[in-house]
Amino acid sequence: MFSKYDIIVAGAGHAGCEAAAAAANMGSKVLLVTMNMTTIGQMSCNPAMGGVAKGQIVREIDALGGLSGIITDKTTIQFRMLNRSKGPAMWSPRAQNDRWRFAEEWRLALERIPNVDFLQDTVTELIVKDDRVTGVKTQLGYELSANAVVLTNGTFLNGLIHIGEKQLTGGRISESSATGITGQLVELGFETGRMKTGTPPRIDGRSMDYSKMEEQAGDENPSKFSFSKETSAIQNQRSCWITYTNDKVHTILEKGFSQSPMYTGRIQGLGPRYCPSIEDKITRFADKDRHQIFIEPEGWNTVEIYVNGFSTSLPYEVQTEALRHIPGLENAKIFRPGYAIEYDYFPPTQLKPTLETYLVENLYFAGQINGTTGYEEAACQGLMAGMNAHLKVKEENPFVLSRSEAYIGVLIDDLITKGTEEPYRMFTSRAEFRTLLRQNNADFRLTEKGNKVGLASQERLDVLRGKEQKIAETLELWKTLKLPLEELNPLLETKGTPLLTEKMSIENLLKRPQLAVTDFAPFFDKVNPHGADSEELEEAEVLIKYKPYIEKENQIAIKITDSESKELRRNIDFKAIKTLSNEAREKLTKLKPKTLGEAKKISGISQSDLSILLLYAVNSDEN
Repeated sequence: MFSKYDIIVAGAGHAGCEAAAAAANMGSKVLLVTMNMTTIGQMSCNPAMGGVAKGQIVREIDALGGLSGIITDKTTIQFRMLNRSKGPAMWSPRAQNDRWRFAEEWRLALERIPNVDFLQDTVTELIVKDDRVTGVKTQLGYELSANAVVLTNGTFLNGLIHIGEKQLTGGRISESSATGITGQLVELGFETGRMKTGTPPRIDGRSMDYSKMEEQAGDENPSKFSFSKETSAIQNQRSCWITYTNDKVHTILEKGFSQSPMYTGRIQGLGPRYCPSIEDKITRFADKDRHQIFIEPEGWNTVEIYVNGFSTSLPYEVQTEALRHIPGLENAKIFRPGYAIEYDYFPPTQLKPTLETYLVENLYFAGQINGTTGYEEAACQGLMAGMNAHLKVKEENPFVLSRSEAYIGVLIDDLITKGTEEPYRMFTSRAEFRTLLRQNNADFRLTEKGNKVGLASQERLDVLRGKEQKIAETLELWKTLKLPLEELNPLLETKGTPLLTEKMSIENLLKRPQLAVTDFAPFFDKVNPHGADSEELEEAEVLIKYKPYIEKENQIAIKITDSESKELRRNIDFKAIKTLSNEAREKLTKLKPKTLGEAKKISGISQSDLSILLLYAVNSDEN
């Protein structure tokens, strides 16, 4: 019935969609297996993409040729650039999305790719021969052959839903869980564990009083995620709203703790530290008398509202009573209660940098199966797994990003070297080179790389080349362009920066913290004669203002890259190096890496271990 596929992707969430699209667009014949064709690309939790560090990831996915940025732009109902008051390394785009339209656009995008086939079914078993995956078996009894398999099971592996004292099996509310895979992988030698995540209630927006809340509008001049010409910035936006809990709400919630699955021990898995439930918040931050609640619309036309900040697994009646003591929600009608969900994951130290497993060749893991949380983290893993599965099948070199090249590189390196015992979430603080890894230069960093491996189109590369030329021309002009003092000094006075007694170049003026390129808008006929757009002007300004920091991080990144090529001394007795961790001594002895770079790719080798090994690499050069 079915022909043999290059790649089978199990699961059609954010990771599965990106994996299938990437592999197929690169030339592989792909089968996407999903339990439910109507929930492809489903936003299981909040209807939003991006945010701090996550927005950088979405732009990196787009720069490489992935689809998350385009899908997000097409379904955005509000756009905000977060952290504008900080340096550009911290700027993070975030979009509120139409939940229904987002899933629809993902499905339509995948259906437009000729190399993608679909099957509504559940993968229950892997076909493994001689430690190599050769296909899958499904719930309906099909045996499907493939050269590689990507597992993107999300929260469905033995998923268990908790609402108060009630327990339901499922990967999402009203959707069944997936069984069989975990047991087989354990038999094959994989380690496994349990994690927990949660979601807040959804309520009827018609039952809310917005006059008691603070309006949170989108940016006045919104941007977008995709670097391509396929999308444009949103023109009309929907507002979100902010309200707060209070002591009465906290008291009601605390009364329900005796029925909370987290406090009675029924939930064993660890939840996300940085996205705590409302129960966690009032316990861990008992000194706070209120917590912020974001009221987020689920789309353009629906009345359904997502209550961000109120994730909970308390009983339905406790959730309802507590919500109705929040200003503006006094008459709230609940469409669906919040719930917690436990699921199986596999510690990602069992993966190579390509996201291929060590134990089974041509088997790849991506998304929450690796212990991450968030659509963006899942999507970038799916993209990388799909790309590398294709490259492996076609016998081409793998595609790996370093920590100095992308947040994606930071995320994967963290996972495979350090592992995670709680749901992993990306933050800017995790990146050592965040000045280099800005959201607005992701195309400069990654589009050429994506084009070389056959994912990012030539059109994408041509757009990048045009952008590079505009920025270079602008920077060259600003080095020498000087405006008349009688025109310039009135501007400087309004900005509270010293007036000039002699002319100064635009480049040197922009080094002043009080000035931005937008301040020179009245003089754009002289300052911007090449017609650079706002993003190009912004990048030119950043390159001027932050030049010393960018150069310093570049030097450090080059030094680290160079050190990876250093050879380790021959016949090193790793067991004798007591400063190495026990795990490092064991794995280095077994795998015998020849260079520091090879050692770095071994799961469980920490940065501390690498620093110790670097001493041996340096010594070998001296000898």
